[in-house]
Amino acid sequence: QVQLVESGGGLVQAGGSLRLSCAVSGRTFSTYRMGWFRQAQGKERESVATISASGGTTAYSDSVKGRFTIARDNAKNTVYLQMDSLKPEDTAAYYCARFKYTYSTSAPSMNPRNYDYWGQGTQVTVTS
Repeated sequence: QVQLVESGGGLVQAGGSLRLSCAVSGRTFSTYRMGWFRQAQGKERESVATISASGGTTAYSDSVKGRFTIARDNAKNTVYLQMDSLKPEDTAAYYCARFKYTYSTSAPSMNPRNYDYWGQGTQVTVTS
């Protein structure tokens, strides 16, 4: 069973930074794309960023592009989300997740329905 554990959330003022980490159990971490998602209270879960299995390809939602950076360390089975220039609208629970597929697929990588294993989430609150 794959387990994902997020950490690094907290309370920060607007303009500040946080770094989220997601530790993933299992031996196959390096073969899967990983993603970060977020869900604000009363809203649907939305994609934030994804990273390919090798780490060579990344994608971001328009709302965080230029401010957030996704990275991974396959030797440590960990994926990161560096969040800079935070805004109050970034307030949400942040989740990491593992993409369902290890092979080439046309399935959209920013669609949360294409992810099968999820962490429990870590809360990020940005005050103005």
